[in-house]
Amino acid sequence: MPETNEPQPSTRLGGGRAAEFVRRFGAELDADTRGLVAALRADLDAAEFRVARIEGLWERSAVDGRTHPGHALQRGHRTPALLALDHVLAELGAPSGGGPSRGPTEPPNPTRALVALVRLFVLGAPVEPAALELALPTLGLDGARALGLLGDPSSGSVRALVDLRPYSFADAAGDGEWWVASDLGELALVGDAGTGPALAEDHVLGIGGATTTLSGLLLQRPARTALDLGTGSGVQALHAARFSARVVATDVSVRALAFARFAAELNGVAGIEFRLGSLYEPVAGERFDRIVSNPPFVITPRRPEVPSYEYRDGGLVGDALVEGVIRGAAEHLAPGGVAQLLANWEYRITSDPEAGEGIADGLERVAAWLDGTGLEYWIVERERQDPSEYAETWIRDGGTRPGTAEFEQLHAAWLEDFAERGVESVGFGYVLLRRPAGDAAPGLARAERLHGPLGAESGGLGAHLERALAAMDVLAPLDDEALRGIRLEVAPDVTEERHHWPGAEQPTVILLRQGGGFGRVVDAGTALAAFVGAADGELPAGVMSDAIAQLLDADAAELWAELAPTLRELVAGGLLQPVGPAPA
Repeated sequence: MPETNEPQPSTRLGGGRAAEFVRRFGAELDADTRGLVAALRADLDAAEFRVARIEGLWERSAVDGRTHPGHALQRGHRTPALLALDHVLAELGAPSGGGPSRGPTEPPNPTRALVALVRLFVLGAPVEPAALELALPTLGLDGARALGLLGDPSSGSVRALVDLRPYSFADAAGDGEWWVASDLGELALVGDAGTGPALAEDHVLGIGGATTTLSGLLLQRPARTALDLGTGSGVQALHAARFSARVVATDVSVRALAFARFAAELNGVAGIEFRLGSLYEPVAGERFDRIVSNPPFVITPRRPEVPSYEYRDGGLVGDALVEGVIRGAAEHLAPGGVAQLLANWEYRITSDPEAGEGIADGLERVAAWLDGTGLEYWIVERERQDPSEYAETWIRDGGTRPGTAEFEQLHAAWLEDFAERGVESVGFGYVLLRRPAGDAAPGLARAERLHGPLGAESGGLGAHLERALAAMDVLAPLDDEALRGIRLEVAPDVTEERHHWPGAEQPTVILLRQGGGFGRVVDAGTALAAFVGAADGELPAGVMSDAIAQLLDADAAELWAELAPTLRELVAGGLLQPVGPAPA
């Protein structure tokens, strides 16, 4: 169970950082605010402030092998992007720095407006007020300041107080795109100089790797109710609303809820209710068909000198917060309901009087948290880091630069904490939980390590998980004898790879490669390769196995005993698919 008290709700407005924005959006919106947001929406639409258009700006200057501004941004450098915007303005006959080239009463040029908005909100650079007036003709500078989006223009230029950018995706409902807001990121705070403050502890994170990873994992089936636990800037709640009639989004931070509420209003997404509180406290006694969570799972030393960021640190010792989220799902999943989350878990050093020192398996640790909950699980470990690698990753994530005295002090604190608690390494991965429908007993109990690259999956990994769960459900009630009656076909993304010694007739290695899903690679023997090669869904698995046994001059019963568990694994992994209903 958690080793300290749960994190407490934070009502901090950010010490002056976007305080007016948080005040406006930290509670239910009034008519004036809704009107201003509608005006902003109209201006963003008119400027074509979209992912494809911004990428088009980068492409205009990424010619003749020169630096691609978008790639430089991904590496944390904005100078090429700023130069690219100046290049676009020069082509249009406008001065650099976002300045206008026409009178303020003339209609705005969408490209000029787009350049000003990208410079301001995406790159965090100053923009001349006249250029911004042209980019926001409906909202105006006064309206933008009233929303808390802009700072004081008295210095002769305007800076954004929030990060605002488009975000595009594709799922089972089709292509989609939203505008997402967050606190200014490190690039806007320090530029390319490489010096500046670390992030504030109540920082609200925008679109990051974890955000897109989790959104890509989500099952895309209709649901009546969904819970986004720890919503942050609200992205997962928006995704859940695509498939759910009602969504509840919670967070321990009032600042995070302000950004999430703004995103829902700006994008016209209805049906989301926002609640302040820690973990499951705001939804006590409620159950949901879907729970999605990118919880603050980062394992941080609980020491005064170590900052605790609300967006990633839960305030508990070790992986106790993840344990609380996983255990707590049992009380809040409706029958047939599914929870999906990202998580870290510890591998701890153990000492046995007889066997000596060892390492407790991290995946077994997570599975043990589910004992007695009545939940099914599928846990996938994607990465495992030693204590130093883990500490370096997350200290840098907070904006503290390597090579500084602050970085070394934090590094030492992390390593001391891990050593004191006997942590050998930290795993990262995906957790899927499911409450069986009706009175069915839990059946799915799967924990695996898949550290390799993912396959290319159209519609995201969630589509693969959906198919795999359905296939495993078909096979779950079948014993090996009943399994003989199932018809299987090879998935369309599976290829076979054979390796031969020069001049040899028989292959030394036969590999089955999955193009989508988790990109699994299976070392197949002759019999399994023959089965998969002939699996077209026409014949029952038992008939195929017996035919292969005859061809190989093998005992049919022994071959089936060998193939049956492997076929189950190939179905679970998505390399084979059941055809038609299970045999009666």
